[in-house]
Amino acid sequence: MKPIIIVAALAAALSVQAQEAAKTDSVEGFKFTDVKTVKTGPVRDQNKSGTCWCFSSNSFFENEIIRKGHKPVDLSEMFVVWHTYDDKADKYIRTNGKINFSQGGSGLDVPYVWAAYGMMPEEAYKGLNYGEDNHVHGELESAMQGYLSAINRKPNRRLSTAWRKGLQGILNAYFGEIPQTFEYEGKTYTPRTFAQSLGINPDDYATFTSFTHHPFDKPFVLEVSDNWLSGQYMNVPLADLKAIVDNAIDKGYSVAWAADVSEGGFKWKEGFAVMPADKDEADLEGTELSRWVKLSDAEKNREKYDVKGPVKEIEVTQEMRQDMFDRQETTDDHGMVIVGKATDQNGNEYYKVQNSWTDKQKYGGYFYVSMPYFLAKTMDIYVNKEAVPAAIRKRTGI
Repeated sequence: MKPIIIVAALAAALSVQAQEAAKTDSVEGFKFTDVKTVKTGPVRDQNKSGTCWCFSSNSFFENEIIRKGHKPVDLSEMFVVWHTYDDKADKYIRTNGKINFSQGGSGLDVPYVWAAYGMMPEEAYKGLNYGEDNHVHGELESAMQGYLSAINRKPNRRLSTAWRKGLQGILNAYFGEIPQTFEYEGKTYTPRTFAQSLGINPDDYATFTSFTHHPFDKPFVLEVSDNWLSGQYMNVPLADLKAIVDNAIDKGYSVAWAADVSEGGFKWKEGFAVMPADKDEADLEGTELSRWVKLSDAEKNREKYDVKGPVKEIEVTQEMRQDMFDRQETTDDHGMVIVGKATDQNGNEYYKVQNSWTDKQKYGGYFYVSMPYFLAKTMDIYVNKEAVPAAIRKRTGI
């Protein structure tokens, strides 16, 4: 009986530990300690679909539902994706193909669909109607792009009245038709009444970014191809962008986060993202210096990003951040959710991030982003207005 007692005691201890706000995660050379975390729903898996924008924003709203004290719910990503593809296709044709039509999108697409069409739970609309157990959108994207390209050429010299139904037919073939009503936990809903039952008002949320090619404290349309809605983002100084996230986490709010993840220091599998500084040859001595100067630029770059633990990182300025964006070194790649703050063994600050690339990873689908990485590579954030510091709200009119 003793082994059973020991196992039970160990399981109980682990359960208590998992519920604590602060815990330590470690990877080779790193030791991360959570300083503050917010309550979150489970990590979702976008699999082979380019719909991170939907998975991240849905997860963000799932976290908000939990924060508000409501019962957790698994929101349907493909309900949002169906409506986004449909409306994006309409705009694509209306602009003669002058906007980007692809799997990519903006985090603002989710509140747009929420306000315009409502929401559904995952169990009522999974969007897997094409022989796959998980999302795989390559064929669907190609089918829609081919169809829209043909429609855009106007072979009849003017558009027919059927083209949009044809596009919706493709969506229905792959995702299934969206039901007008559905049952959930013993009640009958429409997408609109279900959205109303969740206690979320899209007007309670705001977007922020930080660039100098537009004036601060005023909104502007962020110039990225996936912003097909021409959504506006409030522009604030970089220090304020960080202050908003810090204040949100401290008060128990998560933050939807769009960022560039193409950097060599973005180590998803290893559970961290850092922005290593270039090696200073003045600090190298003897054989180390002689070896370094013989390396090619490619070899130096590989060594720079061969990160095994805390490293010296770049000091990010507003000007540096702008230059990276202007030269398209910083690109709009991926949507995630910031859910906590942490430190490494050297006291460096990180944000803890909830991702949508499965939970089969070092930290179960979460990873740690250094402050230099956040400051340099953030495209934008989306957050409850209540989580924005009062001085910033007053100054920006949020």
